[in-house]
Amino acid sequence: MNIFIGGAWPYANGSLHIGHLSSLLGGDILARYFRLKGDQVLYVSGSDCHGTPITLRAKKEGVSPETISSRYHEEFSDCFKRLGFSYDSYGRTDSEEHKAFVSEFITALYEKGQLYESSIDQAFCPVCSQFLPDRFVTGLCPHCGKPAKGDQCDHCGSLLDPNQLLERKCGVCGAEPEFRATTHLFLPLSQYEEQIRDRLSHARGWRANAIGMTQRYLDEGLRDRAVTRDIEWGIPVPIKGYEDKKIYVWVEAVLGYLSGAKTAALEQNKSFEAFWHQDAEAKHYYVHGKDNIPFHTVILPALLLSRGEQKLPDSIISSEYETLEGKKISTSNNWAVWVPDLISRYDPDTIRFFFIANGPERKDSDFSWQEFIQTHNTELVNQFGNLVNRTLVFLKKSYDLTVPEGTIEPEVGRFIAETYETCGKAIEQGAFREALECVTGLVKLGNRYFDEQKPWVTVKESKDQCSQTLFNLIQLLCNLSVLLEPFIPFAAAKLRKLLNASELLNISTEASHVASDESAHWTPHYILSGHTLFEPSILFERLDKKLVEQELERLKAAIQG
Repeated sequence: MNIFIGGAWPYANGSLHIGHLSSLLGGDILARYFRLKGDQVLYVSGSDCHGTPITLRAKKEGVSPETISSRYHEEFSDCFKRLGFSYDSYGRTDSEEHKAFVSEFITALYEKGQLYESSIDQAFCPVCSQFLPDRFVTGLCPHCGKPAKGDQCDHCGSLLDPNQLLERKCGVCGAEPEFRATTHLFLPLSQYEEQIRDRLSHARGWRANAIGMTQRYLDEGLRDRAVTRDIEWGIPVPIKGYEDKKIYVWVEAVLGYLSGAKTAALEQNKSFEAFWHQDAEAKHYYVHGKDNIPFHTVILPALLLSRGEQKLPDSIISSEYETLEGKKISTSNNWAVWVPDLISRYDPDTIRFFFIANGPERKDSDFSWQEFIQTHNTELVNQFGNLVNRTLVFLKKSYDLTVPEGTIEPEVGRFIAETYETCGKAIEQGAFREALECVTGLVKLGNRYFDEQKPWVTVKESKDQCSQTLFNLIQLLCNLSVLLEPFIPFAAAKLRKLLNASELLNISTEASHVASDESAHWTPHYILSGHTLFEPSILFERLDKKLVEQELERLKAAIQG
């Protein structure tokens, strides 16, 4: 099976925070899981490097827009790498490959008559002396009355145009904008309303927020939207008469899924068409935050439908919001936990585990430092780490690190097999918290089994029974090293190394992995008697509870500047 996974493209105007992380981790879980199954995977994302916010920041710092976008692109790339994200392609929208792809795509639409010209009144700030991008017009949402921006209300999710806002202001200087006539190219969204509605009615693998929000857009009636903008920094429109305009940032950003997939396919000698043609035997997952839903369920499908031969989205994995210590994250007020800062002090698997176990899948979730430290100590140290350490230390003491004679017990074997099945189904449905709970259930079984079998007693009274116990415990650890690979890959790999099973299992879930029948690992594995293990070592160190107070003080100091 061909699996395409598109992770949302973070905007290269500032550092990543935990809200980005909690909405994007699911993409890497999917990619690693499907590679373990032996499927062909293209996992794609990149940095969104265009738009007015980058231009404004560049002017403020006295540097070029390229300097700003490159700074954060490099930072993003480093963060994702350190967190174990296994992208096949992590690109940038100002790359030559992406610009060439987008230019060809827009030109083809224009030549096919899929774009039309129309004059509209666009917001213009007389103080800034420039047309304003939609998001730089602020005001009140006409539907819910809450503060909103000119393209979307983040409170009720309505898609907006700047002229719909009440009490409009320039988002740069605060002046009241004028509306001046300007000509743009439009994508006829209304033309695809019925096809998008039909896709929604047959949606499988869409989260509830994506279904509800898209249904509301359709009920309100889709309106045609401009694909060009009067902005300084972006991809030039490749059509005569529009040379002074740029392609709308969100249009070209979602096309990054295609350009990134094409780049990765070429690099890995895979067929782009095998993933992206409308008749391809492929499944597409899109992983992003709630505020990006309309761009993935309305704008991207409309662009693909207008091209005619492209594969439409299958699963929409859209997260709810992440809050911080009970309050909404505010980057402007520095009320955020920044990813570069977080990974500088904590194990990447600790970070991954927390945001998977507490992810905002069906409702908003809250990050608290107390819960973060407690989750690490309870789940990773007391449960998983303890099972690994007590088993391997006992094996060293009593069996010289050699797997004893034994047979897999029916209950243990059944539980292992069921965990692969239930965990895999949950991952494919985008239920990552549930999937992780399946695996931690196997960890708890292992600890319970150790306690009930009492090998420290049977090693003296019944060596055969003790050997049977240790044999089964090693099989549990072996399979945990596979089952935990999509979630905490660094610890999973370390466990395989301790088991001296790295070559035995030959697992690879990294980018550019080429799948084959022999590479399918999402199935029970067993280590034979007589196999020798390496010296045991600690997987996770306990975190001091005092860190909670220290981190809260750090957060308070950041707000105060």
